[in-house]
Amino acid sequence: MRHLLTAFALALVLAAPVGAAGVTGQYMEARNCDIYTGPCFANAETFLTGKHAVMGWKVDQGSLDGVKLDGLSIVAVVQASDTLGQEQTGAAKAVLIVDKRASAAQKDALMRMVRKQAGALVKNVVGVETAAIDLERCECKSNSCAVLRAGKARLQTRCLSDKHDKICGNESEFYPPLASHVKARAAMTVENVFTGTGLNATWKDQGRRSAYVGTFELR
Repeated sequence: MRHLLTAFALALVLAAPVGAAGVTGQYMEARNCDIYTGPCFANAETFLTGKHAVMGWKVDQGSLDGVKLDGLSIVAVVQASDTLGQEQTGAAKAVLIVDKRASAAQKDALMRMVRKQAGALVKNVVGVETAAIDLERCECKSNSCAVLRAGKARLQTRCLSDKHDKICGNESEFYPPLASHVKARAAMTVENVFTGTGLNATWKDQGRRSAYVGTFELR
């Protein structure tokens, strides 16, 4: 009986999904509304803007369902029905840009990773592209300077300045990051650009307190 129970337990382990094996890496995002702001400024933008965002992940190390993802990147370009961070009245749409170096298995794993991280924002994928992706964080005081280049999407951020980037003096991180299990700091968006297709929308946004830069962990 003991041997039968041991064999049964082993069979359950082998049949269980592999899941994520410590997938960690770099993360950045920017949307077209302020996220570091005071309530009065945030309320003025609600329903008018903040419906578009670019989100980027670069895996430092880790595997998903047995597929190694070290060094690979993926980007989600999102169009929501309402201001991101507010209650949504309709489904979001997303275009995914996947690292061109990824194999077919890695490409699928990266897209599954993004679905776990971004949830409903990437449930309705209207386009998948492959491109060279560069996501680099630069050394700076607040560790929130970064650059992302991925096909027709580009982001660049810099650290927020207490002296130059406060307007009302009551600023805080009004909206949380769009991805789950992220540790990130608010940053100034130097450039937030999407000139691709698939969303029936393009944008070029700059000089806005609309970004997050940090790290992610897949759970």
